[in-house]
Amino acid sequence: MKEVIRSADPRVAALIARQATQYAGGDQLGLDRTIALLERLGRPQDRLPPVLHVAGTNGKGSTVAFLRAALEAAGHTVHAFTSPHLVRYNERIRIAGKLIDDEQLGELMSRVLDANGDLGASLFEVNTAVALLAFANTPADACILEVGLGGRLDATNVIEKPLVTGIASLGLDHQAFLGKRMVDVASEKAGIAKRGVPLVTQLYPPAIAGRIGEIAHQVGAIWEPRGLHWNAIIRQGHLHYLDRRGELPLPLPRLPGRHQALNAALAVAMLRHQDQLAITPTALGAAMGWTQWPARLQQLRDGPLLEILPRGSELWIDGGHNPSAARLIAAHAKRAWGDGLPLTVLFASLAGKDAAGTLRPFVNIAQRVRTLPIEGHDCRDPYGLSSVATEMGFDASVHQGIADALASLAEPSRVLIFGSLYLAGEALSLNGWQPD
Repeated sequence: MKEVIRSADPRVAALIARQATQYAGGDQLGLDRTIALLERLGRPQDRLPPVLHVAGTNGKGSTVAFLRAALEAAGHTVHAFTSPHLVRYNERIRIAGKLIDDEQLGELMSRVLDANGDLGASLFEVNTAVALLAFANTPADACILEVGLGGRLDATNVIEKPLVTGIASLGLDHQAFLGKRMVDVASEKAGIAKRGVPLVTQLYPPAIAGRIGEIAHQVGAIWEPRGLHWNAIIRQGHLHYLDRRGELPLPLPRLPGRHQALNAALAVAMLRHQDQLAITPTALGAAMGWTQWPARLQQLRDGPLLEILPRGSELWIDGGHNPSAARLIAAHAKRAWGDGLPLTVLFASLAGKDAAGTLRPFVNIAQRVRTLPIEGHDCRDPYGLSSVATEMGFDASVHQGIADALASLAEPSRVLIFGSLYLAGEALSLNGWQPD
């Protein structure tokens, strides 16, 4: 699957352009190219610290962030591979806690592309190889890998014996690759299960859970489902986690939304179902307050974008891009934003996404929708999006960019920039945010 990516660093930008000339195309998932590429690179996947592997439709990135925060709170050094990035390409690879710098990224990417040659690996497959090389060359206590797409055939699924695997919330997305039924999606995500390795999962409808359980049994994984072997509930302002080892009361995470509390609980469960990395309850509690994950119901409290809005407004960003994510955000809006401040959604969608399904949960919650293009990406026509929003009953209009849409609001409003991580990244960049 081809990604559209740019880099401000000239050398990295040139390497991305070089990869495009090597890419074999076909938009087909599979491990063959990644395995062959890693063989040429000396199998760096065999020289990693204990690996925590996370899949899911929504919430897997947040789960990775909670895992990293908890491990670091416990004093461990941690590698992390995530995707996509928001502002800088380097965000995808964090080596022992620090973003990879341009020099090392360029050096490793050049080496991977030299090996790629006739293989024609995709950019994500190249990214994965770069990350694994970087992680193999630098000592750390743990390595967290976020699945890019699906699980069974994702490039990150080359790890033969991870420490623990986990699956976050599930929904329909990338149907062309993962199937049109939820049970098909579940099958693909459960493909990260490995013999003798704990597979920690959220609570799903019986048919979905049953399919995951079947796959775990087939490969000999140790299935640890929420609702059976562990559980978590929000009660009296705390997250109450429970498993075979007892109950663990935790503060609610700083990331807003009930869904983030459940993402945090999945991270806790993954850490509690492994025995190589020592994690104290104190470290787990600290992670609830330490975890940061930009563009997930993130409020911008200052910066040039907020200054465009009328005084008394609020500005929020979320990278949700499918109906299941939209339902979670809309539910949070209904619970937490009932103070009478009208909600305006700045909305854009990539071409392959269910735009109408992603917008529909905001009916009767948002008053206005401002539709936008996504610069540099194959996106849905904002005029078509505006027509869809109008048919749903929104006050809708088309704008050429984020700043233009914000400037159109004459009265105080709570603004949510939503529909794509690429749109969220554009907003963060315009507001001057830089990852560290």
